[in-house]
Amino acid sequence: MKLLLVEDDEDLAEWLTQSLVGRGFQVDWTEDGRGAEASIAADSYDLILLDLGLPQMTGAEFLARLKARGNDTPLLVMTARDSLAQRVALLRDGADDFMGKPFAIEELEVRIHALIRRSHGRARGVYACGPLCFDQAGQRFTLGDEVLSLSPREHAVLRLLIQRPGDPLSKTQILDRLVSVESDMNPEAIEVIIHRLRKRLAHAPIQIVTLRGIGYLLEHDEDRE
Repeated sequence: MKLLLVEDDEDLAEWLTQSLVGRGFQVDWTEDGRGAEASIAADSYDLILLDLGLPQMTGAEFLARLKARGNDTPLLVMTARDSLAQRVALLRDGADDFMGKPFAIEELEVRIHALIRRSHGRARGVYACGPLCFDQAGQRFTLGDEVLSLSPREHAVLRLLIQRPGDPLSKTQILDRLVSVESDMNPEAIEVIIHRLRKRLAHAPIQIVTLRGIGYLLEHDEDRE
């Protein structure tokens, strides 16, 4: 698996590169956004590790330019400024995950593998969040070995959430996607559906998290496994 590391701290970049190479990854390193764009134009990567505090072009600006070009390479942001508002903004802008500095290399490795697995699943039309999987071809959800029996509305809302795990969806965004087939959908109906889905997932390490004033996101709760 080939990674692109975008980090201007030379000492941190050297440690990360050596640590990840020692765990079987190939790593290309560049210290700024311009160099990262040149690397991406010349090669393909399984995942991008991006620091936010870059010179010349900030990490957020690089992320925006990358997504504007339609590049869907999984991207993990590394930041020392780890606030909820910033995390939500990064996820909305197209980041797939984030880690606050300092971090353990063991956790970073696990997150890298999870993001790459999720990316490969999307390419096959299979979406996953922990043990919860959605097979787009068969239009069915499984939780471990069990096939979930969902109402059409529950199925539609959970499908939207699992296609963007960790990425918040507002009620308005959910309604916009469903109103064409469910003309009587409204914000109150969304709340009822979310409540029912939470009950169905109550014994699984999966959470539908409410971000007040923002929306809902699907999250794998590893502490409940």
